Amino acid sequence: MSRAYSKPTLTYTQQIAHLRANGMIVADEPAAEAWLRHVSYYRLSAYWLYFEHPKGQVGPRFLPGTTFERVTALYDFDRLLRRLLMRGTEHVEVALRGSWAYHLAGLGDGHSYLDASLYSDRTDYHLRLSKLAGEVGRSNETYIKHYRQNYDLPALPPVWMVAEMMSFGHLSRWYSSLADRALRTRIAAPLGLPETVLVPLVRHVTDIRNICAHHGRLWNRGFLTPPKLAQKPKSLQATIDQNATQAPAKLYNGICMIGHVINTVAPDSTWLADVAAHIATHPEGDIRSMGFPANWLQRPLWQV
Repeated sequence: MSRAYSKPTLTYTQQIAHLRANGMIVADEPAAEAWLRHVSYYRLSAYWLYFEHPKGQVGPRFLPGTTFERVTALYDFDRLLRRLLMRGTEHVEVALRGSWAYHLAGLGDGHSYLDASLYSDRTDYHLRLSKLAGEVGRSNETYIKHYRQNYDLPALPPVWMVAEMMSFGHLSRWYSSLADRALRTRIAAPLGLPETVLVPLVRHVTDIRNICAHHGRLWNRGFLTPPKLAQKPKSLQATIDQNATQAPAKLYNGICMIGHVINTVAPDSTWLADVAAHIATHPEGDIRSMGFPANWLQRPLWQV
């Protein structure tokens, strides 16, 4: 039997009245209306869900003491967390782009990456090749247009160009599909991780990056593509939560893995210290919802 969506459209005033009727304290109505106008009721609902009683419980929807200001404080915490994670994922992304291009070019020339024998799945290779051709054809990057205007063969640009223009998700699939484990290992080495750990980490970082790019809720999200728990180096092994083996994974282990890569490729970075300082400002003090263990600050990677 089909079910029709029947929730009514509400004005800002009606939205505030609806929140109050469900037990939320809205002390400053003009400020609340400004938030609803510029951020939206639906986006903020991902944050006030944290303050709701379990579904099915009789009584008000929101926990006692829930204020609109607590909701927006959580939203602001998450907004700044996304900025930090976007900054962190940049290091992983740029390092992988450079290492992938360098080692593929080292196989012969700038177009060695087009050799189908390098990849474990020929069908998947041709699908990725077709997608790459489409990206190149649509690209407005100056260096890609220069290649198209001046060269006919090969039809696709050299690896150092495509490494810069393809999406990170697409790059991760080109890397992970390489059949030669030794080649994957050489590409992973500059990032300070074994290839068996880097491949799932890149998928995880892609998810984090996409959430940040679309301004989605990050802080207590569960990830269906968790990073593989590193067993070396020892400092990383002792920092990550080795008990967090099941999906959905929380953010903590991903942060640690990104931090390790940053320490390797940009040892002067203050990223981990900046993350630690921000985590300390969580407005509700609930860092367990991000997967942070009780003694996280005493673990090796956080001794910064």
